[in-house]
Amino acid sequence: MLVCFWSPKGGSGTSVVAAAAALVLAGFGPARVADLAGDLPAVLGLATDPDLGLRDWLRAGPEAPADALDRLGLEAGRGLVLLPAGTGDISAATPEAGAALAMALRADARPTVVDVGVLGAESGFALHAFVEVADVHVIVVRGCYLALRRAVRVELTSGAAGAVYVDEPGRSLGARDVHNVLGVPILATVGLRASTARAVDAGVLPTRLPDALARPAREVLRRIGCIGREEAA
Repeated sequence: MLVCFWSPKGGSGTSVVAAAAALVLAGFGPARVADLAGDLPAVLGLATDPDLGLRDWLRAGPEAPADALDRLGLEAGRGLVLLPAGTGDISAATPEAGAALAMALRADARPTVVDVGVLGAESGFALHAFVEVADVHVIVVRGCYLALRRAVRVELTSGAAGAVYVDEPGRSLGARDVHNVLGVPILATVGLRASTARAVDAGVLPTRLPDALARPAREVLRRIGCIGREEAA
């Protein structure tokens, strides 16, 4: 199963939410987390950012060999493999390459969670095609007027399984507003907690996933059909 997390605006917490979902999945069996945004090595506490990754695969085009993906994998926690972003520029990557990458990831028996990063008009055709081919995609968004304004302009928004609402103190827009504007269900709410920031900053998220992040991640995975009700409890 291929599950994508994306946001219409940077700084929404997409990478952290995607990492949490992947870590929860890895607790039930082998799983992968694919990085198209470039932040997951830092979020998962890796010492360096790999030079080669999925962006390089996309640049190679739809004829790139699927088995090359396995050679990119890095251990990122118990049962979890990270497919890093690399450093390539994918602005010119074709939609055919994006679709081919998604199909190659879907073909693996392991569930794969993808941090797509920001998806918008400037993201390039490859990312849009990639998300279209995924089994499920989820929007990560704060109660931010600018983010919602951008989201409604993304054609893929209407096809999202739902949204993860990041509850940021001081925002005048809440979860109900996000639901009303985007027209998709709120799958879970993630509150901004100091424990989450400390785990990310210290690079210990894979070993000390805060409950405030693990619970909503489990709820999202349950609601999109990746885990059962008993596993989400």
